[in-house]
Amino acid sequence: MRDSVMDLFDPRTAVMDSDNSSPTRSPNPDFAFAFNDSNFSDRVLRIEIVSDSLETQPESQVCHTVADWARKSKRHRGDVAKMENALDINTHPEEQILDSQQPDIDDDVGDENHDEEEIRLIEESPSGDDAANSDDSNGSEDSSGVIRVKTLHISSPILAANSPFFKKLFSNGMMESEQRHVTLRINASEEAALMEILNFMYSNTLSATTAPPLLDVLMAADKYEVDSCMRHCSRLLRNLPMTTESALLYLDLPTSVLMAEAVQPLTDAAKQFLAARYKDISKFQDEVINLPLAGIEAIMSSDDLQLASEDAVYDFALKWTRAHYQKPEERREILGTRLGRYIRFPYMTCRKLKKVLGCNDFDHDFATKVVLDALFFKAESPHRQRIMAVEETTRTSRRYVERTYKYRPVKVIEFELPRQQCVVYLDLKRDECINLFPSGRVYSQAFHLGGQGFFLSAHCNMDQQSSFHCFGLFLGMQEKGSVTFSVDYEFAARSKPTEEYISKYEGNYTFTGGKAVGYRNLFSIPWTSFMAEDSLYFINGILHLRAELTIKR
Repeated sequence: MRDSVMDLFDPRTAVMDSDNSSPTRSPNPDFAFAFNDSNFSDRVLRIEIVSDSLETQPESQVCHTVADWARKSKRHRGDVAKMENALDINTHPEEQILDSQQPDIDDDVGDENHDEEEIRLIEESPSGDDAANSDDSNGSEDSSGVIRVKTLHISSPILAANSPFFKKLFSNGMMESEQRHVTLRINASEEAALMEILNFMYSNTLSATTAPPLLDVLMAADKYEVDSCMRHCSRLLRNLPMTTESALLYLDLPTSVLMAEAVQPLTDAAKQFLAARYKDISKFQDEVINLPLAGIEAIMSSDDLQLASEDAVYDFALKWTRAHYQKPEERREILGTRLGRYIRFPYMTCRKLKKVLGCNDFDHDFATKVVLDALFFKAESPHRQRIMAVEETTRTSRRYVERTYKYRPVKVIEFELPRQQCVVYLDLKRDECINLFPSGRVYSQAFHLGGQGFFLSAHCNMDQQSSFHCFGLFLGMQEKGSVTFSVDYEFAARSKPTEEYISKYEGNYTFTGGKAVGYRNLFSIPWTSFMAEDSLYFINGILHLRAELTIKR
């Protein structure tokens, strides 16, 4: 019979399900009425507040903006790293003291284990109730550095149900878990955040509504392992207007915070904001080049970058790395382990891939691997490439996923003998063609023949008599001085039912820089027939075009 009785003040029996994230778990009950009420409490929490540092000025703790909070946070982490976690065991020889000051968090450490945090405990004989929420100090600092003391009546089951930190404290099976008084020593800058967290564990609400205090609470909630509070802070911060400054700050939080599942929606929102704001890097070159590494990773990971080609992404990554890291070994480290993951080498041109192999900013083994991987991908059939891209969507690198480039990628086969010639393959999706109507154009990436750069451009234009819209294809030479170039060319497209390439137009032209030649109505049909559901030219939603170029002798 005795086993069926549950002691509500025994955390070993009361804390049966502390996972507030369970989808089947009912909303947390509101115990706000019990906060700091001795009638509903079984413990007394004594909070000793110590000065952050001798140099800290009172006004430096007032943060009105995210920038203020960032400066205070960095300064505080530096100050804490210099402070010793000293306890005066002579003042309270039998008191249980939990010194919560932490050393500086190393952002390079990938696994933050709270169980390894050093905790000093000293037993205390029960004494009478302290005054509820009393301030025992007169503002002066004692020999142990304590400048103020607060006491609160707390319920160990409520705190243990919300925080593994307090659960371990109250149910560790040691003599200390039976003591009524617990002392927690914190820095002055942590006081407001700790009070918010304690109140949240009772009421599920926060009084903080702006970013600086919410970030303080988020950091403290991570420290005291209150996941429900971290999720609440993350949600409130996501609902605030996002700026470049705040997004970068969210991505620069300590590693232990960033790794928390509750914070992932916030960091994802920050990455999406940066990727959307800077999707056209060319418009923000001076601004983007000064962004920190976390911001650059967020931008480069986006599928929606509006750059000419992946070659431009590669060039930007090199430019940014060289601007921020002066030593070659540092650049190789950053490109090999961080930024290189976001360069989609399979969509770079072969000419640029050759430069990767000779670039001293890349580790030789890394460069060789990514170039070979890119070349193997290029050799695959379009169908196989699409399958590989779908499989890659579940990974972080997304190297086989094509971005929305301004210039469409092409496949090029080059011949030197018996004469200089190249065969260029350009694929356009049906949606891309739909978006061309009524007067749009889409350009291919550049390809080279005889040392000169060329490109293809697909148009929606009027036919020769301007009577209807139609699909046109043109060949242009990039402007480069006054060089003239005579070329034989042929345009072809795959067509049903054979799905083989069928020649549509051929001719010859003497190019000068910036000129283009082609056919306004490549398929000799109106636009509506070209785009019809039964069109002969879209095979599985793809228009397959081919251009053959040969230098005339």
